[in-house]
Amino acid sequence: MDFEDLVTALEPPPNRVGKLDGAHEHHLYEGAVMVAYAMHLLRTQGARDVRIHPDGEHGKQFDFTCWLERRGFDKVSNVGSTAYGGVYRNPAGQTITVNPKSGLGDVVADVGDHVISAECKGGIINTRHPGQVSRLYRGLCETVGMLMATPSLGRQVAVVPLTDGTLRLAGRLAPRCALAGIEIALVGSRGEVLEVNAKNAAE
Repeated sequence: MDFEDLVTALEPPPNRVGKLDGAHEHHLYEGAVMVAYAMHLLRTQGARDVRIHPDGEHGKQFDFTCWLERRGFDKVSNVGSTAYGGVYRNPAGQTITVNPKSGLGDVVADVGDHVISAECKGGIINTRHPGQVSRLYRGLCETVGMLMATPSLGRQVAVVPLTDGTLRLAGRLAPRCALAGIEIALVGSRGEVLEVNAKNAAE
């Protein structure tokens, strides 16, 4: 993947100045993580139709419509009452449905004879601020916990931003998550997806 527009660069608040790599905080919002993982499923997992279920806050932080249109996905119908909810289709016939509805899994796709269901979290990917680093860790733990509390219909994946810290934590969690049938995927700043499993965590 090579998406240049997933990250939102913002001035840090006074209490976080000097605790990041660079002059601006690089926010990889949850909505950005969702679309990056949806594209991963379309491009590498054989999915044809992916469903994204953001909430209102995700829609305020991330412009789903503009981002998808830049990728060649035109909105062909509306879903729900928000401006961004709808079915988006590209010239190859792949669709991404953005349905602002909770309780359905953040990113869901039918692949072959099984379902892939992902829970996603976002975060600041270039921070050293203890509170924000802890928030990234909590995000990974929360996604795993949500999946454990949800009946499995197929493959379950916890998806969070890729940082040195989340990579280390994912490596520690992966063997136990595998026993529960949960996979971990980390999304980089340009949409690359690193799948962390018990085998490569051990290596």
